[in-house]
Amino acid sequence: TVKAIWFVATNPSHSWIDQNEINRVLDKLEFLVVQDMYCTTETAKRAHLVLPAAGWGEKEGCFINSERRIGYSPKVRRAPGHALADFHIFRLIAHYWGCEEMFRGWQTPEAVFRVLQRCTECQPCDITGIEGHAQVRKLGGIQWPAARMTNDEWRMTNERRLFADGKFFTPDKRAKFVFDAPEAPPEQCSEEFPLILMTGRGTSAQWHTETRTGKSAVLAKMMPEELMLDLNPEDAAKLGIRDGMRVRVISKRAELTVLTRLTSCVKPGEVYLPMHDARVNQLTHASFDPHSRQPSYKHSAVRVEAK
Repeated sequence: TVKAIWFVATNPSHSWIDQNEINRVLDKLEFLVVQDMYCTTETAKRAHLVLPAAGWGEKEGCFINSERRIGYSPKVRRAPGHALADFHIFRLIAHYWGCEEMFRGWQTPEAVFRVLQRCTECQPCDITGIEGHAQVRKLGGIQWPAARMTNDEWRMTNERRLFADGKFFTPDKRAKFVFDAPEAPPEQCSEEFPLILMTGRGTSAQWHTETRTGKSAVLAKMMPEELMLDLNPEDAAKLGIRDGMRVRVISKRAELTVLTRLTSCVKPGEVYLPMHDARVNQLTHASFDPHSRQPSYKHSAVRVEAK
C-alpha cells in the first residue's frame, strides 16, 4: 500500500539487509525521492526525483550528538549548483504541496530550533532553557536536558551524566529492562550452508556505503583493490582453499565472487566480509530484533567454494 518514499541522506539500496529484496520493493514504488549531496548513490540511481542537498559547511543549524550535546554548525560557503539546505528544500516542498501555512513558523533555521524546543517541553529531553543559537555557540554546545528554570541549575556544569542519581524516566523512577529469553538465530547452518557470515568494518579508509570515502583517491590506496573474504585457515584446509584464491560465497539469496584472506581473526566456522562493498548485503538474511527492529547483519548461513 506504500506508493512513495522520500529518503533523506541515506542509501538503503546499498546498506539494507537482504539487498535484492529491498530493491525489488523500491522498484515497485510509483515515486521514489532521494534528497542527498550525491546523485551517485545506489538509491539515487533508482530515484524518480533527486533533490540536491547542501553539505556540512554549506548550511547553518544545530545538531544533537550521541552524548546529548546540541552543537551549532555555521554556514561558511554557498552550496554548489542547484543544491539547497534541507531547510529550504522542506519549505519549498511545503509551498508547492499547498501546505505552506503549516510551516509558517519555519522562517529561519533558528526559528525551527524554537519549534523543536517547544516540542521538548516537559519531556526528558527538555531544551526550553536554551536561549538560542548564540548561547549554543558561546558555550561550545549544551547537553540536554536544559529545561527553563528560575535558576542556573543545568548550567552549573557542561559535562553531565544521565541517571547519576539512580532516577530514571519512569513513573516509579526505576529502570525498566527490555529483554527476551535467548533464542537461536533464525538462519542456522546446515550441510548445504555450513559457515556463518558476519559483516562489519573493512578498513579505516572506508565508511558505511562509501558515498564519500569511495571517491577519494588517497583513501583508495589504503583499501584492497578487490573484495576480500576473511577465512580461518582450518576451514580453508578442509575446503582446499589457499590464501588469495578466488572463491564463491553463496547464501540462499545470492552469491559473490571474492578473494580469500586466510586469518585467525575469524573463528573456525565463521567468515567475514566488509559491509562497504555494494554487493555484500545481497547475501545477508533479513531477521530483526522484535523490540528495536535492528536488522541482524552478523549471522547468515553461507558456503564457500573454490571458483
